Amino acid sequence: MSSLGSWLPAFPGLGWGWALLDAFLQGLVGACAVSVLCSLLKVYLYIQCLNNPERQAEKDAIRAQRAVLDPLHVLVLTGVLALVGSRVAALVVLEFSLRAVSTILSLGKGAHSSQLYLLCQYSLGCGMSCGLSFLLEGAPHRSWNLLLAAGLAGLLALQCQRLALHVCALYGLHSRERYCGLCILLLSDGHRIPALLRRALALAFAVADLAAVELINRDFLSATEAVRFWTPLTLCYALLVVYMQEEARQSADGGPVFRTVLVRMGGLFVLLLTVGRWSDVLHVLVSLLGELWCLLRAGVLLESCRRQ
Repeated sequence: MSSLGSWLPAFPGLGWGWALLDAFLQGLVGACAVSVLCSLLKVYLYIQCLNNPERQAEKDAIRAQRAVLDPLHVLVLTGVLALVGSRVAALVVLEFSLRAVSTILSLGKGAHSSQLYLLCQYSLGCGMSCGLSFLLEGAPHRSWNLLLAAGLAGLLALQCQRLALHVCALYGLHSRERYCGLCILLLSDGHRIPALLRRALALAFAVADLAAVELINRDFLSATEAVRFWTPLTLCYALLVVYMQEEARQSADGGPVFRTVLVRMGGLFVLLLTVGRWSDVLHVLVSLLGELWCLLRAGVLLESCRRQ
């Protein structure tokens, strides 16, 4: 028994419906993880801008972001992650992991680390979906487990959104008057938010990478088939990493962020046309929409990271 539907009589199409529910819940967990990431980065960047008189325009831009759009962002991203198949989600996770390792090795602990956190939004959502799909495969009461995970993730995302609203509205006053325990805590330890995110993301992507490799390899019947898939994939990803590193060196504006998304998804699209399935090709197009949606929503934060 692996889902809620296993407790009910067997009706035509019922299994498909419960599979769709499981996909939606996995997507919701991934979208909530992205929301937590963005909320904590928003808190960190706002505090940094508030402490720097030369960055008041950035502070006002961050504060001007409409919090009412956060639920819409989570809902749209949930739908995108629910539609993307596990195979393409696994490929997105592996591609970002390779890109992140390359960026960290080339830049070290520089000021661009916060921007890397924002660039991983969609990949983090795919990673959470892959990890849940792998960890709960064959588990008893799978749907109940996913429902519990979605509830906890939604509660955490809601609390982080409330924290971001509180900081943008009252942190300046509370940090001066010293009568809000939460703002006093951020005043003393707010600089540790990037380190906290770095450890959490490292753990999340470590699990997601293992799950992604397993999810991809289970479709191959022999080692020969696996080699035929992994060889062009590795070459494609290596070329993409080299291209993106060169783009980052040559330009400092926001253009490369969106161009690299198109190049990455275009390369994956062409690759899956030759060694993938037609459903994979459609899922790549959905992933492109998801990547662009995340970057557009985080445009103000990306600009603040570039100027940092």
